Amino acid sequence: MNNLFFFFLVLITGVLLSIKTRKLTVGAAFTGGVLAVLIYLGGGYTGLAMLAAFFVLASMVTSWKRGIKEHWKVAEANKGERNTLQVLANGGVAAGCGALCLIYPEKAGLFNLMLAASFASATGDTFSSELGTIYGKRFFNILTFTKDRRGENGVISFEGTLAGLIGSLLIAIVFYIAYGQHNAALVIVCGLAGNLADSILGASLERKHYLGNNVVNFLSTLFAAFLAFLFAT
Repeated sequence: MNNLFFFFLVLITGVLLSIKTRKLTVGAAFTGGVLAVLIYLGGGYTGLAMLAAFFVLASMVTSWKRGIKEHWKVAEANKGERNTLQVLANGGVAAGCGALCLIYPEKAGLFNLMLAASFASATGDTFSSELGTIYGKRFFNILTFTKDRRGENGVISFEGTLAGLIGSLLIAIVFYIAYGQHNAALVIVCGLAGNLADSILGASLERKHYLGNNVVNFLSTLFAAFLAFLFAT
């Protein structure tokens, strides 16, 4: 009971702060709160820690050198304030994994691994796009390997890919602290794979306007989680 009270105290504080600091819209903040409940009930404080790590890190890199990004016209809209669909795109798969932990508690270890992989993908993708835009030297299309424009869908750089790897590594560290080295490396691999899948979808279906960015983000986190499922079973 005390743990549950503490969780909801932290949750309400986080929701209010995210609205106050304009990191999330009101709708997005309450949607994030619902996702956080599912993640906590299924993944415990480790799942919640990965959610918090993603949110804090993503907010930091989105704000990093924002003036330069605005000058290059590659900055996130609304000064990085995320809406409901963006929250669902990045955290929906993790929340689904949390729900699966509740439904199938005997498979909780597997679903928590998938949860971690989805957050590793989301964090890696955010690091890759936000930091790669700033520090990338040469940009090329992931499908054709020809030179392309900074910030365009499906465009990557060595520096951005490395930043994405670091983002996935940070989530893997949280996973490692909770569960030990078993499968921690897999979290990194799946996070990187999800990040690359995001770029591939961006260069193909998103550029042709068959898919929107939120759907691409959701599918890339789903791919990372599914890859973790395949490797772990």
